[in-house]
Amino acid sequence: MHLSPRTFRNIGLIGRPDKASVVDTLCLIHDHLLGLGLHPVLDAETAELVPFQNTQTVSRHLLGEVVDLVIVVGGDGSLLHAARALVKYNTPVLGVNRGRLGFLTDINPTDVIYKLDQVLNGKFQLDRRFLLELEIRSKNEVIYDAIALNDVVLHSGKSVHMIDFDLYIDGQYVHRQHSDGLIVSTPTGSTAYALSGGGPILHPSMDAIALVPMHPHTLSSRPIVVGGQSEIKVQIRENRVMPMVSADGQHSVSLNVGDSLHIRKHPFKLTLLHPPGYDFYMACRTKLGWNRDFDSLQQQD
Repeated sequence: MHLSPRTFRNIGLIGRPDKASVVDTLCLIHDHLLGLGLHPVLDAETAELVPFQNTQTVSRHLLGEVVDLVIVVGGDGSLLHAARALVKYNTPVLGVNRGRLGFLTDINPTDVIYKLDQVLNGKFQLDRRFLLELEIRSKNEVIYDAIALNDVVLHSGKSVHMIDFDLYIDGQYVHRQHSDGLIVSTPTGSTAYALSGGGPILHPSMDAIALVPMHPHTLSSRPIVVGGQSEIKVQIRENRVMPMVSADGQHSVSLNVGDSLHIRKHPFKLTLLHPPGYDFYMACRTKLGWNRDFDSLQQQD
């Protein structure tokens, strides 16, 4: 993908609802874009939050079709939601952090105009992230499908019971597992839910998928990292409770005995833009507090 300053004329704006700080940042960006002679376009949900008049509004699922760049203001969850709607259009996305961690929405609100100008002037790092797609099949018929930027999670819902399933990778039987579930994560999602489950951190550039068991019954069950082209299949056994599956923490769908869950790489990638100076390891140090103890000791000295 070739991007230049001339590429960005129509700029989509997406904001997380229910936060005044998001509205403040959206207004700042909106007015700045108008001052540059650019054309801001709001997705319909965001338009309900802001007091703009005569600004074009488009459904989120169509936004990627009419804009050259989308700016997401909010947390990583906001960007995840936007990514699933935008990925098929290959529309680049820029994230402004108004959430907590901000691995994906990496621009600090205090620097937003300076960083935005850098990107609009063609100074940015291009970052391509792959997604996962899932299918639930019953009697060889697809009854549900979804996509995820972070992870696909098989779990037992609100029940405290473990679930029983068979795991296959590329058609080869791996093992039968009795656990609270399974997290199937992209490199992007390796710093999210999979990390709290004991999974490895994968650099975003890796073409790999991590499979992280959730509280397995056997101590020998450990995370597995497989190639990005792998297809994962989970075959559901008889359980006291029916397992459920969710993509990026969205609504969960139940699976029945004999159903199979199929997970593989989605054909389209998400294009993230980062201002100059973006560093994944610096993000890990900052967001995960890797140097916190050493930094506090140096301050005491």
